[in-house]
Amino acid sequence: MKVTTALVGALLGCSQASAAVFEFHGSARGLDDDRPIYQEHHAVSGTCESGVFVPEQHQVDYLRASDDTPFASKQLTYRQSVQLPAVDFHQPEFNERLEISYPEANTLDITWQKPSSETAMFELRFGSKLVVDAGFDQFVRANWAAVTSGQSVEFDFLAPTRGDYYGFVLEPGPKNRVDADIVVQIRPTSLMLRVLVDPIVLGYNRQGALTHYLGLTNIRKNADANHTAAINYRVIRYPECELTD
Repeated sequence: MKVTTALVGALLGCSQASAAVFEFHGSARGLDDDRPIYQEHHAVSGTCESGVFVPEQHQVDYLRASDDTPFASKQLTYRQSVQLPAVDFHQPEFNERLEISYPEANTLDITWQKPSSETAMFELRFGSKLVVDAGFDQFVRANWAAVTSGQSVEFDFLAPTRGDYYGFVLEPGPKNRVDADIVVQIRPTSLMLRVLVDPIVLGYNRQGALTHYLGLTNIRKNADANHTAAINYRVIRYPECELTD
């Protein structure tokens, strides 16, 4: 039986993933004084698989309004899973660098060069519930049906500078805090941690793109504390496929 070139191409096209790019920018303001703090420029490259975007590389540049040169940067690589990116975060103003890697299955290494120039190193074993850094955004999308129906989902969240992870829950959030189509929050499940750690409030649009973030950031205010900010995001470019199933 003769198969035409066009048919072969169509069949191959059904099984192959196509390259895609997702870009969005964020504007961070102080939660207390509403002053502009910095801008975030995100560029995520990946593939469209079965009509859904799968990230592979994620570049974040942090800029101040008065300068086009980034004052900090972060690179994420999604090789393990979309919830477990490898991370390389660099904040030169404070001589700080944080690296997260996965030397073997269910094991991660953390190397943190502190603003004091001391270096802390940790090795952790973890299970299937762990979420790392910007993997929380992918975790929300992976649980989109639960999120949009008001259900709660428990997970473990990495606290890299503490060299450990803690139990958290993703649940419906306070709609009076942000003007978004869908509002969720992540908070610790431990009563002791709830006293110490405020929930992070997140807003999403119906396409599954992050539109708001309220909470502690990874950008330093000084050598001892990070900024707590309200970040509004806008999509610059959607991938040529859906962000969620």
